[in-house]
Amino acid sequence: MTKTDTRSAWLSPEELRDARDRLPIVYVDLVPVRVDERSAVTSVGLLLRASQDGEIRRELVSGRVLYHERIRDAIIRHIEKDLGPVSLPQVPLSPQPFTIAEYFPTPGVTAYHDPRQHAISLAFVVVVMGDCSPQQDALDLAWLTPTEACAVALTGDMTGGHGVLLRQAMAHLGFPI
Repeated sequence: MTKTDTRSAWLSPEELRDARDRLPIVYVDLVPVRVDERSAVTSVGLLLRASQDGEIRRELVSGRVLYHERIRDAIIRHIEKDLGPVSLPQVPLSPQPFTIAEYFPTPGVTAYHDPRQHAISLAFVVVVMGDCSPQQDALDLAWLTPTEACAVALTGDMTGGHGVLLRQAMAHLGFPI
């Protein structure tokens, strides 16, 4: 993987606030999975995080795509940032999202809501092969069976539309919701 220079590509808090006020920001939403020797999904990884209002919620791995950063590099960077440097994400040579989500700061425009901004997110299922542990601000990482993940996706415990994305990912993988 080519190292992305985050110093020159990263916006200051003020620049990011100004950009969010003027244009959609590109993100990736990632559903980490483990597979067996036949590449059948055996478990789905969900993060547990505390929100700014103090609620504890399950979330997907997600984050911004930096200026001059390839999508595959953004996927690897965010998986490693949230799941650890030895998570060993297996990203295809030409990654294809299972869906595209459009987040709006106004609730109800779409199923996806982000009060900070208008954002476009490419959503991917990513196989991870290495040791994973919650990093950064994640409190926990739970590996659920596909059946358990489908149940969590239906509970409404995931904020901002992540439950909708998880349902779409599970359907994309062939699991009934």
